[in-house]
Amino acid sequence: VQLQASGGGSVQPGGSLRLSCVASGTSFGVMAWYRQAPGKQRELVALISRVGSTKYSDSVKGRFTISRDDARNTVYLQMNSLQPEDTAVYYCNELMYWGKGTLVTVSS
Repeated sequence: VQLQASGGGSVQPGGSLRLSCVASGTSFGVMAWYRQAPGKQRELVALISRVGSTKYSDSVKGRFTISRDDARNTVYLQMNSLQPEDTAVYYCNELMYWGKGTLVTVSS
């Protein structure tokens, strides 16, 4: 089982990034993005079901969009209007499986 996340980087406030996570060896069922900021607990950002139902944390609702491409076993997280408080390591998740994370830094 492997969840390979990519797409992190450094952006200015108000900028955008798109994260990708390619899953292999999994059922590619309910997929989720979590994040962990320095000194804080890991928190759920968004999840998407097999049929495309989505759920977002209140802090990202209206700014982030989770989507999936089942043909590519890939889940995406489009992040718009990024703010410094979005700075964190973002992790791809399916059930008990975790990717290594990709760092997003939002700073002027």
